[in-house]
Amino acid sequence: MSSLLTDGDLAHEAHVVWLEDIKHLDYVRQALDKTPRRRSKPRYARDGRMIGYIELDATAEADPDSGLYRRRVFFLLPHDRDSDPDGVYRQGAPGEAVDPRTIQPNKVGEKTRRSQHGTATAIASTGS
Repeated sequence: MSSLLTDGDLAHEAHVVWLEDIKHLDYVRQALDKTPRRRSKPRYARDGRMIGYIELDATAEADPDSGLYRRRVFFLLPHDRDSDPDGVYRQGAPGEAVDPRTIQPNKVGEKTRRSQHGTATAIASTGS
């Protein structure tokens, strides 16, 4: 679901809250989670760690059936590149991975050379 996000899914986003410094991360995974509140840190029930989340604006409405709000959460799993640089994502990235530098409210994050190939690969290929 998260790799198929559209800007329309993100219409009521107000702020990105980062829990970690993203400057050293090549990518983060993004997912839409259902939460009971528009703001504050959502509950996190995945392996790995939450890197950030979105806060919604005051006009966001909860789903009429569940009473929950859909919010983006950004996270990394234990086998992702930042924790295991020689692992499965040494090259490539998971489908829901985007470059955290491209994340902003109301816009789907982008896949970039850095997110897909990593900092070391990007530097080596540019000769820097």
